[in-house]
Amino acid sequence: MAMSQLHKVFPATLCWDRSSPHDVRSPTDLEGRPRMEQLAAQAAEALADATAEEIVQWAADTFDDRLCLTSSMTDAVLIRLASLVQPGIDVIFLDTGYHFAETIGTRDAVAVVYPVNVVSVTPERTVAGQDAEFGPRLYERDPDLCCNMRKVQPLERTLRQYDAWITGVRRDETPARRHAKPVEWDARRQLVKVNPIVSWTQDQVDDYITEHGILVNPLVSEGYPSIGCATCTLRIEPGADPRSGRWAGTGKSECGIHD
Repeated sequence: MAMSQLHKVFPATLCWDRSSPHDVRSPTDLEGRPRMEQLAAQAAEALADATAEEIVQWAADTFDDRLCLTSSMTDAVLIRLASLVQPGIDVIFLDTGYHFAETIGTRDAVAVVYPVNVVSVTPERTVAGQDAEFGPRLYERDPDLCCNMRKVQPLERTLRQYDAWITGVRRDETPARRHAKPVEWDARRQLVKVNPIVSWTQDQVDDYITEHGILVNPLVSEGYPSIGCATCTLRIEPGADPRSGRWAGTGKSECGIHD
């Protein structure tokens, strides 16, 4: 789908002056929905068959510097896609204090290799502070609370300065993501969520990495296809569910960011 076709989908009533970006959060359309929510719904339909590049281009054209990207630093596929369209885009990395050294190294390499602005976001409490208040190894006793304090809350504070965020969510990752759309309305955070590679398979991700020489966390080749905190991520056996090493044995499959 050509970008000129995409622009024709959206009526002028859904456009806004970026010099006053927060004004879009209160005006409503004829159905009584906030304009941003309506915009997300129309974009989801218009971009249903669009390429990842076209989805990123739409997001950049629509939100400009009110757009960011979040990355776990498993690989830089999404980072490369976004940087080609929006050089200097903010890449949000949630530095929980529990990451593998390889993940921190990948974050630092991304900042050097790609034309992006890596923003490391930390929780309000240090690991030592959390241990003092809640006891050691909270990630074992209450992983949902730990994720909430070290990932969800810091991200929500950071996203307040944006109108939209790009994620690497894919439908084939978990049952909870099976119905994800290329553009969604994040009602909890009141912003637009953009998922450019939502329809990609792992094979497509791997092909893109090979074709473009994408930076990849070295742990991936060591049996960690899905990488979170070192405290809650295990190596998996070949052929196993890529996310089975995350919170293994707890029944937990999401940190709460994409719930």
